[in-house]
Amino acid sequence: MLFVVMATVAAHLSSASEMYGTLRSPNFPEAYPPDAERRWNLSVPHGYHIQLYFTHFDLEPSYLCEYDYVKVEVEGEVLGLFCGREESDTEQVPGEEVISSCNNLLSLSFHSDYSDQENHAGFLAHYTAVDVDECRERSDEEEVCDHFCHNFIGGYYCSCRYGYLLHSDNRTCRVQCSEAVYRQRSGGFSSVDHPSPYPKSSDCSYAIQVAEGLAVELLFHTPFDVEDHPELPCPYDYVKVTAGGREFGPFCGGRSPGRIVTQSHQVLVSFHTDNSGDNLGWSLTYTTTGSQCPVPVSPANGLLNPVQSEYSFRDHILVTCLSGYKLLKDGEYLDHYQMVCQKDGSWSSDVPQCHMVDCGNPETPAMAQVVFGSHDNSTQFGATMHYSCQGDTFQLQPNITSSYNCSEGGIWTNSELGTKLPTCLPVCGQPSRRPPRHQRRVVGGRAAAAGLVPWQVLLAVEDVSRVPADRWFGAGALLSDRWVLTAAHVLHSQRRDASVVPLATEHITVYLGLHDVRDKHRSTRRSVDQVLLHPDFQPLNYNNDIALLKLDQPVSFTGLIRPVCLPNPRSQDGGPTPLPNTLGLVAGWGISSISSPSSPSNDSTSLTSDPSLTSDPNMTSDVLQYVKLPVVEQGECEESYASRSLTYNITHNMFCAGFYEGGRDTCLGDSGGAFVMQDEEQQGWAVFGLVSWGGPEDCGSQRVYGVYTRVTNYITWILTHLNTSSPDSSIPEY
Repeated sequence: MLFVVMATVAAHLSSASEMYGTLRSPNFPEAYPPDAERRWNLSVPHGYHIQLYFTHFDLEPSYLCEYDYVKVEVEGEVLGLFCGREESDTEQVPGEEVISSCNNLLSLSFHSDYSDQENHAGFLAHYTAVDVDECRERSDEEEVCDHFCHNFIGGYYCSCRYGYLLHSDNRTCRVQCSEAVYRQRSGGFSSVDHPSPYPKSSDCSYAIQVAEGLAVELLFHTPFDVEDHPELPCPYDYVKVTAGGREFGPFCGGRSPGRIVTQSHQVLVSFHTDNSGDNLGWSLTYTTTGSQCPVPVSPANGLLNPVQSEYSFRDHILVTCLSGYKLLKDGEYLDHYQMVCQKDGSWSSDVPQCHMVDCGNPETPAMAQVVFGSHDNSTQFGATMHYSCQGDTFQLQPNITSSYNCSEGGIWTNSELGTKLPTCLPVCGQPSRRPPRHQRRVVGGRAAAAGLVPWQVLLAVEDVSRVPADRWFGAGALLSDRWVLTAAHVLHSQRRDASVVPLATEHITVYLGLHDVRDKHRSTRRSVDQVLLHPDFQPLNYNNDIALLKLDQPVSFTGLIRPVCLPNPRSQDGGPTPLPNTLGLVAGWGISSISSPSSPSNDSTSLTSDPSLTSDPNMTSDVLQYVKLPVVEQGECEESYASRSLTYNITHNMFCAGFYEGGRDTCLGDSGGAFVMQDEEQQGWAVFGLVSWGGPEDCGSQRVYGVYTRVTNYITWILTHLNTSSPDSSIPEY
């Protein structure tokens, strides 16, 4: 920093750059000369002031120092006028007084007149620059800083509390307060820091923006304290309100503006403050009023909520109906409807009316029919209905006895199933014709009446993948509208090795409802979508001789086409089934299967020879035949074949049926055809066996029984494929 001393004596100037120094009268310490005039102008940087003191002072004394004197001043203001040697009533000497400037400037002048009779020595003075603590040395009118003052050597700076900004004057603290927007229908706000002094040098704005159609009313509270002027209208701080093209105010002083009706939905409150004052500010609340809507009338069997004596703009009403009724609005049934009071004083719509709930025509499951509980077939709230299945080929599952009711929600519900619907599943094992009850044996078989064995299907195979092409027939039992159960060897592609490969689906044709083979064109014909041989089928001994065949399209059940039942899976709890000496029914046209005789052999050539469609004319029939055969004890079954050859293996997956003395009727069944028995639990005919093989002697010989696949050992495997592969198939309940 530079300290500059400027001295003038007879136009002689001198300067010094030190922050301190010494001033002497001319010729000091000798007597100063007469008619001397000298001036020192001292200047230091801003942020400092000057201290001056005298260590020797000896001037000619005079009344009020009118002859010789030393004058100390700051910018024309005299701080002291000194002369003499000692203090008197008319003369003032500096003594040990330290003279301080109020700023960074100080002047010292020396004057002597024409004489100095006593040879006075003059003066010796010292000066120094001293830092000013601006934060402590405040002016009388206002503080140096608005909030915080920080002193440093040679100066100071100001800072503000959090949330405030320092004004461009570097002293005043202001706020950024022009982003507040109030959209609620009522509320309030105040000046910043109210009821403490509001910020200086700020321009705050508060916007109220409510929905069009509402009018805002302001209420300024007491106390109201905004800096004013006794003569001029609000020249310093003021509050203004702008709304709907009109301006209210400015307001200042200590009197609240009170209530202001703006008649507008958009209001701007502005608050301007200058850089002075410590007033406490203001606060207000606002409310809104809107257009009035007429009080609506509740509909018949309906309710309005809330119920009020009057409704104004933006009020809402919820319209509902009593139990069993629904609102009808624009052709649509609703559980509730909301209306809004609009800005023009009208409701958003008319009050909708309540109508009795109508469940509509109930959904009808396949093969079912609806029976209403009233003669007029009412579908309105409280109406009842129940389902029944068409004809005797389907039954309701689950077999519910309770009715469905039209509920208050407009949905048909049942106390047992809820909103779920029952299904009409095929009645399995129910022929449209009954066999003679007392018939025990029909030698050579007996012609079956049409519909006696409606599950019987004919499988025609033409394996054109071989040269020459193989052709043969087999039989099966219908389990559902898409699935047929048969023997695996019927659908097994003939190979010269032991590999197990199913026939290609395009080589198989299925005939259903066939009674006379001469009338194939009148039967129902289906192609095949999928062939599933049992994974453990053994072609060499026909163990696990069972397969499933999926039709490409469902079939419709008639008197000639109906499914057979599967045995109850629990039927094996009492031992292997079927039980010995019980009678089962086998049907067929007596057609030879893959080999004649149809028996497994360790000689692979006998199982892979070309199929023969020829058979003994006395053992075939154009019309479907049937016979009842007894189940042979398992020990007798095993022994009868073991006595002929050790190569024959009767496994636990097989059982025998037939008569000890033999007979052609034992050979009646076609390969893959069903051995059915009446199942008391299913209350119908169930398939317990599949025609598998027999031999080695001619069919009908003594002690030569037919061998059947024991179906009860495969119930889980069958149901797994039926339920997972055809979830949409009409499968009887097992």
